[in-house]
Amino acid sequence: MFFRGSSTPAPVTENPTPATTPANGAAPTQSPVVNSEMTVIGQSVQGRDIQAFHYGTGTTEILFVGGIHGGYEWNTALVAFKLQDYLKKNPSVIPSNVKVTVIPLLNPDGFFKVIGSTSGDFDPALVTTSQTKLVSGRYNGNGVDLNRNFDCDWQAKGKWQSTTVSGGDSAFSEPESQAMESYVTTNKPTAVVVWYSAAGGVYASNCHNGVSTETNALTQAFAKASGYPAHQSFDFYATTGDMTNWLAKNSIPAISVLLTNHTDPEWTMNLAGVKAVLNYYAK
Repeated sequence: MFFRGSSTPAPVTENPTPATTPANGAAPTQSPVVNSEMTVIGQSVQGRDIQAFHYGTGTTEILFVGGIHGGYEWNTALVAFKLQDYLKKNPSVIPSNVKVTVIPLLNPDGFFKVIGSTSGDFDPALVTTSQTKLVSGRYNGNGVDLNRNFDCDWQAKGKWQSTTVSGGDSAFSEPESQAMESYVTTNKPTAVVVWYSAAGGVYASNCHNGVSTETNALTQAFAKASGYPAHQSFDFYATTGDMTNWLAKNSIPAISVLLTNHTDPEWTMNLAGVKAVLNYYAK
């Protein structure tokens, strides 16, 4: 896990797939339709929208988040973009009691710095090979590591491996983390999955309150289906201000899925994990 404010949602609803009439004159059939809309949950330091995309109509909301480390971990945004495409094409995988929300890009400024756009339609082959530029894309427009800016053991100076990084002036000092706090507080998702890279594993969350039974079940479900190893905690180095641990502090089951490297979205593995989570929460 290399790792307030308010916002006014701006909903945009997709047009449903039209009904088709069979050649034999039978009653028209409606193709499966996912009820998808986009809301803007906040803006970045540099004024870019932070978007949340919603699929399904259930009351059990499962939230998936990518791109907290922007362009440095661009494959975490890519796996979220792929999930959006998959849900649009395969709405039947969403249980009737579930709503899936995808925030593909929590750090659009850092992503833009490396990719040159914030669109899901980008060519990974064009991503810069400059390590200096990639690392700079890890932070938001204020140079803050957003995964050090949440309210669990927050400190002004945090660690990323052996590097000292900024955790901001206070917990939730950054508009991006404020947007997440506001969304979670308002919508109270049932469970949250956050993608990071790179260590290759599924990590449970806690904030000095132990791993909850539900978080452990979520960890095991995703890990078993995906093939990633499951871990009760992230112990490579101390992390402060971590987002999933803040979620745990607020009694929301949350896991960190760390991709194996910084380029491969490992889509097949992650799709299996996503399906397992959806099935777990199906009535």
